[in-house]
Amino acid sequence: MFKPRPKQQEVLSYTDGRMGVSAVPGSGKTVTLSALAAQLVASGVLEDDQEVLVVTLVNSAVDNFYKQVRAFVRQRGLLPLGYRVRTLHGLAHDIVRERPALVGLSDDFQIVDERAADQIRQDAVEAWLRSNPYSADADAYSAAGDFLSLDLEEGKRDWVRRSQWPRLVSNIALSFIRQAKDLQITPPELRDRLDRFPQPLPLVEMGWAIYADYQRALAYRGAVDFDDLIRLALQALELDEEYLRRLRARWPYILEDEAQDSSELQERILKLLVGPGGNWVRVGDPNQAIYETFTTASPEFLRSFLGEADVQPRELPNSGRSTQSIINLANYLIDWTREEHPVNEVRSALAAPPYIEPTPPGDPQPNPRDDPRKVHLIVQKFTPGEELHAIGDSLARWLPEHQDETVAVLVPRNDHGFAVVSDLKKRGLEYIELLRSTRSTRETAGALANIVSYLADPTSPVKLARVYKVWRRQDRDDEEARVRLGMVVKTLRKCRRVEDFLWPRVDRNWLAGLELADEAPEVGEQLVEFREVVRRWQGATSLPIDQLVLTLAQDLFHEPADLAVAHKLAVVLRRASETHPDWRLPELTQELAVVAKNERRFLGLSEDDIGFDPKRHKGQVVVTTMHKAKGLEWDRVYLMSVNNYDFPSALPHDSFISERWFVRDGLNLEAETLAQLEALFSEDTVASYHEEGRATQKARLEYASERLRLLYVGITRAKKELIITWNTGRRGDQQPAIPFIALQTFWESNS
Repeated sequence: MFKPRPKQQEVLSYTDGRMGVSAVPGSGKTVTLSALAAQLVASGVLEDDQEVLVVTLVNSAVDNFYKQVRAFVRQRGLLPLGYRVRTLHGLAHDIVRERPALVGLSDDFQIVDERAADQIRQDAVEAWLRSNPYSADADAYSAAGDFLSLDLEEGKRDWVRRSQWPRLVSNIALSFIRQAKDLQITPPELRDRLDRFPQPLPLVEMGWAIYADYQRALAYRGAVDFDDLIRLALQALELDEEYLRRLRARWPYILEDEAQDSSELQERILKLLVGPGGNWVRVGDPNQAIYETFTTASPEFLRSFLGEADVQPRELPNSGRSTQSIINLANYLIDWTREEHPVNEVRSALAAPPYIEPTPPGDPQPNPRDDPRKVHLIVQKFTPGEELHAIGDSLARWLPEHQDETVAVLVPRNDHGFAVVSDLKKRGLEYIELLRSTRSTRETAGALANIVSYLADPTSPVKLARVYKVWRRQDRDDEEARVRLGMVVKTLRKCRRVEDFLWPRVDRNWLAGLELADEAPEVGEQLVEFREVVRRWQGATSLPIDQLVLTLAQDLFHEPADLAVAHKLAVVLRRASETHPDWRLPELTQELAVVAKNERRFLGLSEDDIGFDPKRHKGQVVVTTMHKAKGLEWDRVYLMSVNNYDFPSALPHDSFISERWFVRDGLNLEAETLAQLEALFSEDTVASYHEEGRATQKARLEYASERLRLLYVGITRAKKELIITWNTGRRGDQQPAIPFIALQTFWESNS
């Protein structure tokens, strides 16, 4: 039973209007917001056709909110109705899907997932590169090539041309297209502005060419990407006032989680849905805003909201997650940043109040017993290999005696994590990898969708043949087996009466009369086995949809990741069944097909989005990035590579990952490109792209600010033990990060 703390109770006293909540790490903001949603549902303020809308950042949080709100609602003896939980992309999809014609889309428009969008964009990049070849002659550059250094050695120049320059163009294109869509700029509008602008903007010319090609490819497919969804959702709300009024009536209360990562478009969409005098609760922690680089997301949206006159400000300062020592370290990082950071422009990166406070006496989640000896800021100078070896040795000593505790190694970038995983594998230590995913969840979802589609139409030989192809999908990896698979699939499609194969009689036995190839007698055995499997699946159609999906998954999959995706699909379909009690298998099949084809990112069908619970992995080392660790906690945490490359402070001797060594004058071309785009669409009629390099310097300050917040997030993942190390980098020229030195000095003087 949830027993709210005094500060949580202040949030739960909300009845209407606008409220902003500053919540520190581990303060229970999710459970508080879930309790508030359930309280509003139970209060009787909603009509039968109204819902409390909860908007959160990532897909795993959607599941978490659904479970908690449902539990609170059921505790009150009510049906789990009256609320909807969505990511921003999920909400945008709901808005656009209801009125696609309003924004120029057909009813059957498609959504390309991130993988497909990446491939389309890469094709556009390669087309641009072919039309604008790299040349060593400065006069030959037709677009952005004049930003490259001419001092490259002959051997390196060719390598840059083949490898580095195309990769940089691809990164610029990604940032450019996202920013253009955030600003609601179409390629024709961009071209018109470029033609009328008084000065050349070579980087924007490059961005426009790739953007236009990318959008043409999407239009050819009748598709939109995830960024289009948000742009079009806002457009729909602005175009049709009657539609907007209906949505406002449908969602009279909007609760926004992770509001520190709100983007400009997200704020505009929610502000429109709330309307004048509407009900809007925004919860977040500006000190945990870590997704701002090259986006319009900013913690300033939440900070500004908290300062508005009609907003009820609230705080959730109490956290039972960490020991007092770890809390002190995190709070000191805030104070040092605000008062002593050597770069004045970075001092606003972290804000207070609230500081993290321990839970009050008698709290159901008391802080762990404090032991300052379990906090280690290791000032020792390590090479990357030595740091890796030291952490591996430490884990090898610690794990055997702590099999009932959780531990994580948090790295600033994926490549660091791959090195950690390799070392753990060599040592024979158990680990869980939460790095960049390479598995295809669409194949898992698609396999299940094909089978459920057949079970909804069991007399279709075409669908039965497709199910056989799914069942024998391992045959695709062998040339001989693949040929045999194609032969069987073709034969099954010709089966006029499916029941004569699945449920044969003496006078009607399709398989008995089938002339199988002499060179493949095992095909007959496979078809007999397949028949038994399909019969079992047909028998399972009387089960609830989630149990049916899990039954299919047990027969189809063996990998934990595939089974996890299947479980997620089962939850999604069960929820759809509860929301639409009149739906039967055909309707649920359609829902599954939509999920499998179009909505993987915001319905949580990627491995990254399936909820991860560290408590299920006691005695195993979790390896992940500090970004992906947000929202999670472990008993013992290692923070690696806290040097002035991975955590720069915007000082002159710092290096920055976005400033490529082969670009002249240390320019950050992604930042310069977006600055040119901003100048092009500035409301100032005399605006221009002024001093080259100004955007690069601004990007340094923003990146340094974000990395301070990332360090804060890393520290606050630890419950009982924290170890922070640094290394000298690949070339041996890096130093400990300035905030690391400040924390280590503070710790030494207070231990």
